[in-house]
Amino acid sequence: MLGSIESVGLQCQQAWSEVKKIKIPPAYRRVKNIVINGMGGSALGGHVIVSLFQKQLRVPMHVINSYTLPGWVNRDTLYILSSYSGTTEEVLATFAEARRRHAKLLVICAGGQLGKLAKKFKIPAYIFEPRFNPCNQPRMGLGYSIIGQVALLRQCGLLSVSEGEFQSAVASVHAWHAKFGAKVPLKKNPAKKLASELVGRIPIIMAAEHLSGNAHILANQLNENAKTFSAYFLLSELNHHLMEGLHFPRANRTMLRFVSLESGCYFPTMAKRFAITKKVLQKNRIKYSAYATRSRAAFAEVLEVLLFGSYANYYLALANKLDPSPILFVDYFKAALKR
Repeated sequence: MLGSIESVGLQCQQAWSEVKKIKIPPAYRRVKNIVINGMGGSALGGHVIVSLFQKQLRVPMHVINSYTLPGWVNRDTLYILSSYSGTTEEVLATFAEARRRHAKLLVICAGGQLGKLAKKFKIPAYIFEPRFNPCNQPRMGLGYSIIGQVALLRQCGLLSVSEGEFQSAVASVHAWHAKFGAKVPLKKNPAKKLASELVGRIPIIMAAEHLSGNAHILANQLNENAKTFSAYFLLSELNHHLMEGLHFPRANRTMLRFVSLESGCYFPTMAKRFAITKKVLQKNRIKYSAYATRSRAAFAEVLEVLLFGSYANYYLALANKLDPSPILFVDYFKAALKR
């Protein structure tokens, strides 16, 4: 698991360079909407893209986790089937229907049945070899998922990301290992500090705008890696309802720990919202932790928070005296469903 976290930058570089070699039919540039279907870790890249590039995407983009397709999917839809293993049954279940509706199909996977279908029907695909994900868990191969999908959309002409913008963001990844890495002591390590504050608590992640996808990722990884119940809420929506739900049960005071992901790139009013939200938490005697990004660009911030969160949930797993890689109940569920 640690090796996978330390290799996120290499995953990003591999995906970026390999996708640039994929040829996309010209018709894919004329789609009117985008749908990404993926489950668990395979869907996380889509959530990041929707939040990070909301202002830049030329057409609406939706992330679904489903056996079925939205009724409006048609020949004007770019339909991305995302499955790290290539065996995700929900994603595979939609393949034939998407073809019947003449959607523009794209595939991203590491092989499996989905990879075979892409080759059989000559569908544009990024079938990657996950050389830099030694734990082989999809949730830890996000360099492939996030950058692979960003690069595919760029190849389709639907997203504008310059070579310089990408290289600058990835360069920051290597710098953050020196801040969050295993050899950095707790007193100087924000990720270890957060992990120590979350022991025995239920983490509630707060974020906004371009870091919304990161909030989803962090809650997901806390569930699967640290085996810790976690959820996330987004500003400013949470200011319109969640704060009134802090009174009960009284155990909220001892069980909850809010984690605030803050950025200088947010809309200016967001800084005030985060500050007042933390005052509301104090009034309810609920503790919180805050992490403010150091990067200066939204793309780099997304990768910074990805590293910060990945290290933090890894350290929490160790504090819980667990190996973070095995997902025993997910495996049990899949085996029981298959039977």
